[in-house]
Amino acid sequence: MKQHKLTASWWPPQDLQTFRLVKFFSLTSFVVILVFTVILTVLLTNRAERMALKKSQDYLKLLAANLNHQVFQQFLVPVAIEKEGKFNIGDPVINKRLDAVVRNTIHGFHVEQLVIYDQLGFLAYSTTETRLGRDSFDLPGVRQALFGEEFFELPSQYSLWSLLGQWAAGEPRLRAYFPFRLEPKEGPQLGPVVGVFEITQNISADLTEIGKFQLLILVTSFLTMGLLFVILRQIVKRAEVILEKRQEEQRNLEAQLHQAEKLAALGEMTAGVAHEIRNPLGIISSTAEFLRERLNQYEPQNRLAQIIVEEANRLNDKVTEFLDFARPRLPNLQDCNLTKVLDRSLEFLQPEIQRRQIDITRHYQDNGQLQRADPDLLHQAFLNILLNAIQAMPHGGHLTIATSLDSRGQISQIRFADTGEGIDPETLKKVFNPFFTTKEKGSGLGLPIVKSIMESHQGDVTIDSAPGSGTTVTIHLKPV
Repeated sequence: MKQHKLTASWWPPQDLQTFRLVKFFSLTSFVVILVFTVILTVLLTNRAERMALKKSQDYLKLLAANLNHQVFQQFLVPVAIEKEGKFNIGDPVINKRLDAVVRNTIHGFHVEQLVIYDQLGFLAYSTTETRLGRDSFDLPGVRQALFGEEFFELPSQYSLWSLLGQWAAGEPRLRAYFPFRLEPKEGPQLGPVVGVFEITQNISADLTEIGKFQLLILVTSFLTMGLLFVILRQIVKRAEVILEKRQEEQRNLEAQLHQAEKLAALGEMTAGVAHEIRNPLGIISSTAEFLRERLNQYEPQNRLAQIIVEEANRLNDKVTEFLDFARPRLPNLQDCNLTKVLDRSLEFLQPEIQRRQIDITRHYQDNGQLQRADPDLLHQAFLNILLNAIQAMPHGGHLTIATSLDSRGQISQIRFADTGEGIDPETLKKVFNPFFTTKEKGSGLGLPIVKSIMESHQGDVTIDSAPGSGTTVTIHLKPV
């Protein structure tokens, strides 16, 4: 399509200048917003890191309190009673008992290492292979814990870890020192310090998640700002394209409106012609019935009158289809069971189904719940679909009817799948066009009427088919 050039007659120069200002401010806004986004991201992640460390510290405090109680009750008291207060924790047997108590206590708590120092600061126990008996009183954490205070060694440059994540050179660890106290028999007062617990925990997983969160925010911000910048920069270049697209849409809407007007006029004409046909058709049908009764008395084998009656009835059915298409009925909504409506339609067509030797399989998901619909209109729609399926299998076949329920327990889909001849892609595009048919005696209104009925129920109908692979017609229903 030919592009129209911008001219001063319909595109004022000041509007072009406005677009140039948009380009300038888009770049400025991109830089400013990006800088503030980076600053905000750093602040948020630093806050998240502090909260993660505080959570880990509280976690270790609870663990230390539990460990103090378990070691005191399950190790120190029984061993002191057994050894009459004289025992050496370095003794392999006693150390093994202590190890069992400690490991049972910290099991499942993700502790990397636990060390116990005696009241003089000597290393008395460790969950890892460490030389016992080492004087550690000079360690700040040990010395402070022996004086009754908790001490935490925070990981150095933990924010760098959060930025680099799993590619960092080392893994950050939180090391904490807690006083090991004797528990008094009564009262809330604290007992004397008789040792120190050193607990080491690997917190790389928490900080890695924070790092991923920070990286996600930064990448999202870069992409969002970049996309916004590109969009704003392209406004001027796309101005003509947008205007041309709007004109094209307007032309399409006018064409659709013209088509709708044609269909409306066709519907009115069809309704008028149908009414004019029905009057003489009724006379023909009643006269043929009278003639058939008279002929049966003298020539029982003469079927001429019977043929007239049959053809008059067939013509009446076609006229009814024209009227249904021209003036669709409003649905008379009432509570009904859709599976019973399906069975009613199948029962109506049972003689033709048996004559063509078609097997029917029903896969009904039905909890007996009623739903609002017009059973007569749905019966008409089901008949049209079933007739198409039966006619597509002149030498027999298989027809499967399945229903699906929505979350409320109501039928939301009904599928009719046949093993017939199938429909080629070009024909499939036209099946819902009024008066389009590939049958010799078809009116081309069956599927358009089905679509109209489904739309009156706030639903829809779709068809999937391929030559030689059968056809599946799916009705989509919405709660009414």
